[in-house]
Amino acid sequence: MSIELKRLHNATDNLVNQQFYYPGSDIIIGRTPEVSIKIRKSGEIIQKFKNLFNENMNFFLRSDYFKFLLKFKKIKGLTEEKIKQIHEELEAKLKILRDDIDNYDNVILYTLVLNSLISNIRNLHFNNSIDEINKRIKKKRNILSDDQIQKEMDKLFMRNNDNISILYNISYLDALAESFNYKKVARICKIQKGKYINRVVDLITSSNN
Repeated sequence: MSIELKRLHNATDNLVNQQFYYPGSDIIIGRTPEVSIKIRKSGEIIQKFKNLFNENMNFFLRSDYFKFLLKFKKIKGLTEEKIKQIHEELEAKLKILRDDIDNYDNVILYTLVLNSLISNIRNLHFNNSIDEINKRIKKKRNILSDDQIQKEMDKLFMRNNDNISILYNISYLDALAESFNYKKVARICKIQKGKYINRVVDLITSSNN
């Protein structure tokens, strides 16, 4: 393996693990490693996700970002339409750098591509969990308006609430587990998601008593 390829593979490791996974374990972390949960086979799933990046590196190296992104259609929620949208966002970012792009290190460009893709996957599935929080709050206390719920949610985000940060990552792992057909892991993730969703619901409803 060339030094360049090794650097890019190391970047895959670092960018996928970042604020998500404790390397060499089955431990999913929140915003900080102090907030964590052990889920068996999560490390195996995350390695399969990393392999998707590394096995299709040739498309990135040829600057064929759309074909590179298309290889992620197997990830739950990534339709071709969604991939086109991610590609457009990425091209808009690259356009800003275009005049000087030849002077950029490949790892910097790769970081830009991966961050665009990963943040879209993560946000897509976390937003589904947020929708579920809203549904459960309304079922429990339908007197709360959407604005009140959003205001309380914003407070939790601003405080980097532990329940929110771990829910963000369990939602992400759940999507990856389903994508790679780890049904037992996906089931465990859904149970854990339910637990943290309920904790957030309790925090929001109790603050409005």
